[in-house]
Amino acid sequence: MAREILWTDAEEIGIRLQEKFPDLDPLTVRFTDLHRYVTELEGFADDPAKSNEPRLEAIQMAWHEEFQDAQG
Repeated sequence: MAREILWTDAEEIGIRLQEKFPDLDPLTVRFTDLHRYVTELEGFADDPAKSNEPRLEAIQMAWHEEFQDAQG
């Protein structure tokens, strides 16, 4: 089973989102969709209502770094 993750685990969430959506450019994802993607991740164990714009931005940037690394 995957380790539990919280909203504050931006880097881990970014890695998991890149693994789940390898062809999706994170900068094209709306925050409403990003919120859903995060809450649907295996191991997500936080309150969905604890999300906020700075947390979503941090997750999006962490995911974007993983996306760029994967592009070579």
